[in-house]
Amino acid sequence: MSIELISAFVGLILTLLVFSYLIGDNPLFRFAIYLFIGVSSGYAATAVWHNVLMPRLFSRLGDLNQLILLIVPLVLGISLLAKLSPRIAWLGNFAMAVLVGVGAATAVGGALIGTLLPQAEAAMNMFSPTAPGGGNFFARLFQGGVMLIGTVLTLASFHFTMGRAADGAVRRNRILDGVAWAGRLFMAITLGALFAGVYMAALTAMIERLSALVNFTRQLIGL
Repeated sequence: MSIELISAFVGLILTLLVFSYLIGDNPLFRFAIYLFIGVSSGYAATAVWHNVLMPRLFSRLGDLNQLILLIVPLVLGISLLAKLSPRIAWLGNFAMAVLVGVGAATAVGGALIGTLLPQAEAAMNMFSPTAPGGGNFFARLFQGGVMLIGTVLTLASFHFTMGRAADGAVRRNRILDGVAWAGRLFMAITLGALFAGVYMAALTAMIERLSALVNFTRQLIGL
C-alpha cells in the first residue's frame, strides 16, 4: 500500500470525524480537533526551533562578539519559561511586556505603512486625471467619490457628542444622526461583503474536501 493511499485514507477518516459535528458535539469530533491543534502546535514549535532558535541564537553562541549581542534576547527567552510555574511566573512579565509591545508596534506600523497609506494614496489617485492606471476618468471620479463619502460617513458614525434640547432631553443633532445612520449603512454593507467572502471561501474548501472524498472512494472501489 503506497504512502499516497495511506494519506488519503487518513484524510478520509479525519474528514468524517469533523463532519460528525453535524449530529452534535461528540468525542470523535473533539478527537479530530485535539489532533489538529496538537499537530499545528508541534509544527509551529519545530518551525521556530529550526528557523529561529537554531540559526539565530544557538548556532551563534560560540562567537564571543555574537554572544554579547544575543545575551539580552537569550535572558528574555529563558525568563519566559518561568510562566510555566505560577510561583515564579512574575519573572517572565518583563519579557512578555516587551514581546507584546514589539508585536503591537509592528502591527500598527504594518497597518499604517502597508494598508492605510496605500489606500489613502489610491483614493486620492481616483481624483487625479493624470494618475497611472488608465481607465475612464469620470468612472474613476465616481468611484473615488463613493469611497470618500463612505469614509466620511463611516467616521461620522463614531461621533457620539450630544447636546441638550429645549425640553432638557439629551439628543444628538438630527443632521449628524442621519449622517451616522448612513455611515452605519456603509459599515453593514462592508461587513456583509466580508462575511460573504469568508462564507464563499469556507464553502469552496468544503466542496474541495467532498470532491476529494468522492474521488478517493471511487479509487478505493476500483481497487
